[in-house]
Amino acid sequence: MSRNLIFTLEEKPFCILGGSVHYFRVPRPYWRDRLMKMVACGINTLTTYVPWSLHQPEKDVFNFHTQLDLEAYISLAAELGLWVILCPGPYISADMDLGGLPSWLLRDENMRLRTMHPGFIQAVNTYFDKLIPKVVPFQFNKGGPIIAVQIENEYGSFAKDQRYMLFIKEALQSRGISEVFLTSDNINSFKSGGVDGALRAIKLRKLNQRIVQELSSVKPNKPSLVMEYWTGWYDTWGDLHHVLAPEDMVSTVRNILRRGMSVNLYMFHGGSSFGFMNGADSDPSYRALISSYDYDAPLSEAGGYTAKYHLLRDLFSQFNPKGHNLPDMPKLRHSDSYETAIMFQHLSLWDALSFAEGPFMSSKPVNMENLPANNGNGQSYGYTLYETTITRGGMLQSGDNVRDRAMVFVDRKYIGLLKRQILDVSSPQEERTLSFLVENCGRAHQGKDLDKQRKGLVGDILFNGIPLRGFTIYSLDMKLNFIERFVLNQAPWQNLPESPSFPGFFMGRVFVYSYPSDTFVKLPGWGKGVVFINSLNLGRYWSLGPQQSLYLPGPFLHSGMNQVKLLTDNITKTVVST
Repeated sequence: MSRNLIFTLEEKPFCILGGSVHYFRVPRPYWRDRLMKMVACGINTLTTYVPWSLHQPEKDVFNFHTQLDLEAYISLAAELGLWVILCPGPYISADMDLGGLPSWLLRDENMRLRTMHPGFIQAVNTYFDKLIPKVVPFQFNKGGPIIAVQIENEYGSFAKDQRYMLFIKEALQSRGISEVFLTSDNINSFKSGGVDGALRAIKLRKLNQRIVQELSSVKPNKPSLVMEYWTGWYDTWGDLHHVLAPEDMVSTVRNILRRGMSVNLYMFHGGSSFGFMNGADSDPSYRALISSYDYDAPLSEAGGYTAKYHLLRDLFSQFNPKGHNLPDMPKLRHSDSYETAIMFQHLSLWDALSFAEGPFMSSKPVNMENLPANNGNGQSYGYTLYETTITRGGMLQSGDNVRDRAMVFVDRKYIGLLKRQILDVSSPQEERTLSFLVENCGRAHQGKDLDKQRKGLVGDILFNGIPLRGFTIYSLDMKLNFIERFVLNQAPWQNLPESPSFPGFFMGRVFVYSYPSDTFVKLPGWGKGVVFINSLNLGRYWSLGPQQSLYLPGPFLHSGMNQVKLLTDNITKTVVST
């Protein structure tokens, strides 16, 4: 069996035993718990992506605080004795909406993401001017934990502009990054994704002879790093839950290490894609990812130990320096089952429109990114309502202009779902209101069509072969301030009627008698929608599955009364279990 050259650190041989944990997918109060469990497993290096879309939600707004305090996260890793490999993007994939790129980039109709397009490069420079100075002091050569920095991500599978990767490398260098650079690609695009002066790392699920030979031919006399060994996989709505047998996983990791290669586990702990963070597959067909990012990882979504964890701990203990035993495994946090939340109040979506941003008037449909919302940055996530008038019945044809899913109403009464099919609209010969409630279910996180990920109504909708005109448009992004306005401004909530209207908001309460513990929200009998706990967007639910419950971390609750709000399209029950 061939042996690879190995890394050195502090002038000693060093094998990277890495694990990915995304700070933005783990509640900040649990960062220490998850990283301590990482150390106890024998891992020596933390890897994390940095999501541009979350750190710069608007062109002139930057957020590096609380849940997004990257400096605090890196400092915690250093405190616990972990080295860090940082992946600052700008594109990261991470199975996030638009691969972690901010949607306001798509306001430019000529935008070419991940290229030298002037609008994209200018935006990258502005973002890096804010981000990179925050991480430069944490580099190894300055006494910090960052030992390597990844340039972009999987560019070999995109590769639309050969100048781009060199630009990103130089953009990092010119702002003070001087540690080892690396790129990361899968075997099919390994040769086309690199850049001079950066170590080529690989992504894989199974190590085979072809991969070993490819590594040897492309990078002879260099250490080998599996930057992403996939410990499981993500799930999409309507698909089966993905699992990878623990024995198969540890067998591959053992094979990697026996060859003298370093490895990073993607994911060690997946966490949750809270809110509307999830991405989507677009090839061969569109499928949105679920809210859980459990990934069948060694540490479960709620931070629990799995068979994979124990097998890895046994394996990694063999690589621990002599005389150094692995730390004890931290005790698991207490979880609890709370009382069932009875939904006792109802607010029709139509009654909530006065709290939405808008209305905006337009002759033609306007995609959500180009709406004059959010201080001119457009709408990033959530729902958009388009209303116009008709004077007779007929046929609706959407082509491919509904992104991603539209509930259709006549005089605000539901008549059907419109995606890429034809819908019959029955109406007498008089003026009626025709409404389209369009949900952005998640932009694709990878692929060559990132530039085409605009959402809402992205083109004409034909009615009897003629494009509809004269739209009134409401932005329903479901942000915190939108949800909170329901209470602060005394929205017209009503006691739950026997036959509530849909779509609508439902409100109930859960009482926590002591210090809040982790739990899960189960919604049997509910259709499709969004869960808000104390006005925080927990994520999406859909009876389609495979996800049947949403992880609710204890820090999202507080002692006493907690408010539960649901947006839903239909129900058969009015109770929610926690």
